[in-house]
Amino acid sequence: MRPWLTAAAALILTGALNAQSKGGATSPTPPPSGNTPSRPSQPTTTPFPDGTGPSARPIYISGTVVLSEGTPLPDRAKIERVCNGVAIPEAETDKKGHFSFEVGHSMEMPDASVGGSDLTGRGSTFGNSGNRGGMPGGRMGSTDQRLWGCELRAALTGFRSDVVQLDTIHYMDNPNIGTIVLHRLAKVDGLTISVVSALAPKDARKAYENGRKAEANNKMDDAQKNFEKAVSVYPQYAAAWFELGRVNEQGNRLDEARKAYQQAIAAEPKFVLPHEQLSWLALREAKWQDLVDITNKWLLLDPLNSPNAYYLSSIGNLQMQHSDVAEKNAQEAVRLDPGKKNMRARYLLGLALAQKHDFTASAEAIRSYLDAAPDAKDKDAIQKQLEQIQAAAQEKVESGANQPNPQ
Repeated sequence: MRPWLTAAAALILTGALNAQSKGGATSPTPPPSGNTPSRPSQPTTTPFPDGTGPSARPIYISGTVVLSEGTPLPDRAKIERVCNGVAIPEAETDKKGHFSFEVGHSMEMPDASVGGSDLTGRGSTFGNSGNRGGMPGGRMGSTDQRLWGCELRAALTGFRSDVVQLDTIHYMDNPNIGTIVLHRLAKVDGLTISVVSALAPKDARKAYENGRKAEANNKMDDAQKNFEKAVSVYPQYAAAWFELGRVNEQGNRLDEARKAYQQAIAAEPKFVLPHEQLSWLALREAKWQDLVDITNKWLLLDPLNSPNAYYLSSIGNLQMQHSDVAEKNAQEAVRLDPGKKNMRARYLLGLALAQKHDFTASAEAIRSYLDAAPDAKDKDAIQKQLEQIQAAAQEKVESGANQPNPQ
């Protein structure tokens, strides 16, 4: 194997796991398994680098999520603020679709990889990449720099969200941004909610709701006890098993988290969310065959709305030297990302093409990634890879040119 392909594998492992090292996970329904930040007990006067510190003027946003078909939401939706390709979970709706939050106090704080680049596809910057040296706290009556290049969307598996542009919102505006519409996707076999969980007895449901409340308040010990009680009362409580898995994952108890997710799947085989979380766990632990197996099952449940499943599957197959599958799934991850939220998928596609010795197409894909992520933390290493791939492409051309012409 060429040395730069070995280096590519190392970059996949280091970059992709960078975001997972703190226990963060990308889950489409609340509450998230990532860190739930506690607000500082004492205010400070030093703003964060992007002006979003405690001294900045608060921005509040509220609204409602509805289904285009007019039926009630099947589950609470996550509200995400997407800035320059980075999806920042800010809040969740209530059961009627209403939400409100203060910008900057998100449900998940960005991990160490945000601000650079990694294979989790979470983008290259937290918040804005614009001028961070402007007036502290923004400007009264003008667009706040925390919202530059940002949009708001709802996330619920099996649905596509309309988006609301945020960079026109001013401090003096009405905080209600109106309605976000979700459109149901066809041919999705997976379930975003657990059907068997609806059959849970009263005591189990009460423990589950208490666990959700404790989780939302960052009281993880209480949340764990309540979810454990819920599944002890009703062992088929897939939703409670799933939440127990997320609590354990946040506490870095990965074996317990995995077992809980597997119990959720055993109780409800078509429940999509534990498949997704197990995929991120496999990535985090560099268990490539597990990653391939789990994402295959995930894609059977939801092949039309799972760009992350194709992306993660491509990583696993690339590491397993399954070049054709890695390329195919990377292509699909790119196709399902028309908004170019995960440009890292282009880099992954480039690696898959290089593994197949299609060096010209590989270089083109990697260049597109570097053009889109000029501030990537591993830019120098990837640039060196690109140069080696371009040299291999030139060598291949020259080798072909030196071959004798067939008679």
